[in-house]
Amino acid sequence: MTGSPGFRYVPYQDLGGIPNVIVDGSATDSTVLTLSHWPNSPVPPGLESDLSAEMAFSSLARSDLHDGTEVVSNNHFDQDGLVSLFALVEPQRALERRDFLLDVAAAGDFATYRNRDAARVSMLISAFADSARSPLTGRHDDYSQWSALLYEDLSGRLPELCDRLDRYRELWADEDETLSASERCISSGRVRIEEVPTLDLTVVHVPEDAPSAGGHRFGAQWANGVHPMVIHNAARGFAVLVVRGRSYEFTYRYESWVQYRTRRPRPRVDLRPLAEELSHDEPDGSTWTFEGAGSLTPRLYLSGAERSALTPEQFRARLEAAIAGAPPAWDPYGEVTSSA
Repeated sequence: MTGSPGFRYVPYQDLGGIPNVIVDGSATDSTVLTLSHWPNSPVPPGLESDLSAEMAFSSLARSDLHDGTEVVSNNHFDQDGLVSLFALVEPQRALERRDFLLDVAAAGDFATYRNRDAARVSMLISAFADSARSPLTGRHDDYSQWSALLYEDLSGRLPELCDRLDRYRELWADEDETLSASERCISSGRVRIEEVPTLDLTVVHVPEDAPSAGGHRFGAQWANGVHPMVIHNAARGFAVLVVRGRSYEFTYRYESWVQYRTRRPRPRVDLRPLAEELSHDEPDGSTWTFEGAGSLTPRLYLSGAERSALTPEQFRARLEAAIAGAPPAWDPYGEVTSSA
């Protein structure tokens, strides 16, 4: 039994003073309930979950939390937000597909999946959100209006996307083939995974001829290289170093930005000082950049050259020393001072 017959969606920018429930985003002054794993977002006791969508499903049996409001919204568009909103707008249809939809949400947010079709639906939602590929037409240059259009269209279309996936094959087939090629690299042992549990770090050794087309992240972002779902399904650590010859890219996974509940990720550290030091060691003027501990999935990467002057052993030793020695610089749980 659900605690609500169904909410109605109102675009975030149109909420004004309307009492509302926010899913997977940040509250407004008139929000009565926030169902979000975002940093420092208060969650009603008993609803804490890794995904915002899990909180939304759990809240269906708790009408007392909604305080009578019938309006739901979100300040951004992605798979977890869409599934969360759909659970409140169409609770019965959502509950019929609960486990599959949670897998879709995880594929979008965490680049992990159990059911391959859930991964494909996440790819499909990403294609809809990408203005260059989307079948939808609208104000692509206005993010708030584009997000509203995506929610209004896809919240009604989501059951069809899940149940009749082949109708949209042209939107996900190319990325799906990259995922298959990347999976073959893992299963054959050509991609080697090494865990460093004390640093919550996974080192991924990738041959230089491995797939490089990458895959989607979140709504319409893209990550090049081996498909991120293959890496994240295999990796235990929430910090990932990909080594491909003398090309290195370090990334903090999204799980360490949100209030992740299954286990606590090791706190992120600020790697900007390391980036400055590494840049001094590159003889050709190329530079290392760290995108900041407060970014969703911050990377440490080299610009201006395809290969580093540092050997894999040298780079890894410097990175591990920096991670081990620096103080925490991001805390989504509100227990230490956060910084970008």
